[in-house]
Amino acid sequence: MTDKITIGVAGSGTMGTGIAIVAARGGFPTIIFDIDQARAEGAVGQMKAFFAKSVQRGKLTQEQVDEIMGRVSATSDIAAMAPCGLVIEAIFEELEVKGKLFSALNAVCGPDTLFASNTSTLSITEIAAKSGRDDRFVGMHFCLPAQLMKLVEMSPGINTSPESFERAWKICEEMGQRPVKTQDAPGFILNYFLVPFNNDAIRLVEEGVAEPAEIDKAIKGALGYAMGPMELIDLVGLDTQVLLCEALHGVTHEPRAACPPLLRRMVAARRLGRKTKRGFLSYETAAIFGA
Repeated sequence: MTDKITIGVAGSGTMGTGIAIVAARGGFPTIIFDIDQARAEGAVGQMKAFFAKSVQRGKLTQEQVDEIMGRVSATSDIAAMAPCGLVIEAIFEELEVKGKLFSALNAVCGPDTLFASNTSTLSITEIAAKSGRDDRFVGMHFCLPAQLMKLVEMSPGINTSPESFERAWKICEEMGQRPVKTQDAPGFILNYFLVPFNNDAIRLVEEGVAEPAEIDKAIKGALGYAMGPMELIDLVGLDTQVLLCEALHGVTHEPRAACPPLLRRMVAARRLGRKTKRGFLSYETAAIFGA
């Protein structure tokens, strides 16, 4: 076992909040960073709501939840990330924005701090090259929703040292996750299949073949999926699905990875999924999945 280092999560959206739940629940002091303090504190509120449901369902006691949440803090001051032994980035899929974030983190974090990106489509090596410590950089792609799914795709960049990858792998296991090793390839394992698959489902709606709820019902009933593609896209966020399409199609030129026109129209109409209570399906609350 390694000592319980402090884990920083950069980004307070659906993915970042889920990763913060995993880290804090695994016993790690956890700092949530967002450039907007209100959003960072909102993530803490989402975490509390999630754990309140855990208490109601008898999975945790209130004392355990109080202990977990006592390990969590939120900040908009990047200098507050200095104590972290691992920082996991979970912001949107744009290489330049991620690069600027890691460059800023590199200026405040100690030399032993590991950096990780939760990117699902971009090159780990390319992001690492902008970080100032590409030998201490790994890909850690958590499955959505991170607080319920155990699998993490872990990918070394070309310059990632074996020691850094091993350290990150052990921390991942200590958080209670199940890492699998992938190479630094577009989409890794899951999104290589999933982005085109989800686009195919969107095109079925676009072409009038079936309604979103019926597509989900068919996929879950016949293929045994726990969540249908329309539910998943709504959880990921339709705006995020656009970025995933652009990133994957940009490097693979796979026609099925190209963004369906309907998806762009829905984003323009601010039908972004769960976070706006309306996407392909409608929702009563924008609470984090599982809360």
